[in-house]
Amino acid sequence: MQANVGDFLIVHGHVVGHGDRKGEIVEVRGAGGAPPYLVRFGDGHEQLMYPGPDSVIEPATPE
Repeated sequence: MQANVGDFLIVHGHVVGHGDRKGEIVEVRGAGGAPPYLVRFGDGHEQLMYPGPDSVIEPATPE
């Protein structure tokens, strides 16, 4: 998995009643775009993440 700052990390919910979580990648700490990623979620909290198989990267759209 590789990402760039500004891309979005989507973590799919795998339990009934838990939706997907989407956050913006604000820092890439691994070499060559590899994890870990510092992710900022919609409620403002930030979390250092090593995405699992239930996660996908959504590239940022150019303006």
